[in-house]
Amino acid sequence: MPNEVSLRYRYICTLFIAEMSKNPIITIEGLTKTFRGLDEPAVKGVSLTIHKNEVFGLLGPNGAGKTTIISILCGLFSPSTGKVTVDGFCLEKDLGEVKKIIGVVPQDIALYPTLTARENLEFYGAMYGLAGKELKEKISFWLEKLGLFHATNKRIETFSGGMKRRVNLIASILHQPKILFLDEPTVGVDVQSRTVIIEQLKELNAIGTTIIYTSHHLEEAENFCTTIAIIDYGQILTQGSPEKLIADCPGAKDLEDVFLSLTKRKLRD
Repeated sequence: MPNEVSLRYRYICTLFIAEMSKNPIITIEGLTKTFRGLDEPAVKGVSLTIHKNEVFGLLGPNGAGKTTIISILCGLFSPSTGKVTVDGFCLEKDLGEVKKIIGVVPQDIALYPTLTARENLEFYGAMYGLAGKELKEKISFWLEKLGLFHATNKRIETFSGGMKRRVNLIASILHQPKILFLDEPTVGVDVQSRTVIIEQLKELNAIGTTIIYTSHHLEEAENFCTTIAIIDYGQILTQGSPEKLIADCPGAKDLEDVFLSLTKRKLRD
């Protein structure tokens, strides 16, 4: 269940989002994606509005379409049909401008194992136009903040899973993105690393970063997200605050109960 600090955090975020409700930062209209060789579309007519400073959770079973939607929003896939607007830019026409204002934490670790933490971050910082003293200071700041300064010059291949996840996060936020996409950012890490990652994400959100997040950790999502959409078979089943989704589902005690009620218990591979 959410603790007092988590409830206070979500309450403050909810008030802020209500104030900003006339300012959507992402709009998705009739989005579909069909991959060659598949009988069914991976995404079927999805429409969503994500507002500035939300922590928007996109949850669903394996194969539900979460990663496909995130990949489209990041410009990795082109939609089959539909329209996406990101901070006023048309994704299809202004992809270059969109990429300047987003950060992406992929599900798989996107680091070079034989390079050190600093060398990896120098590479990713340079991709976003950072250089010199500014880049050096940002790297040192974030490594210190996420408990990795002692490992600055160690190769990534020597890192634990939690350490790699934290460097993965730093690589996506060096340029201070307006929008941060997170695909399973805490998968396979210990409680300590998960706590540090989530606390840092809350800090980023508190200073204005909009977060779009996917995870199979439903308790984590319940405590972290201000808005949640549950997707299955490429379609949105429901959307709302965690509290509203729980209240609207008969007999539900938590988000996991809501999730199972909507997606059922059939195994997904």
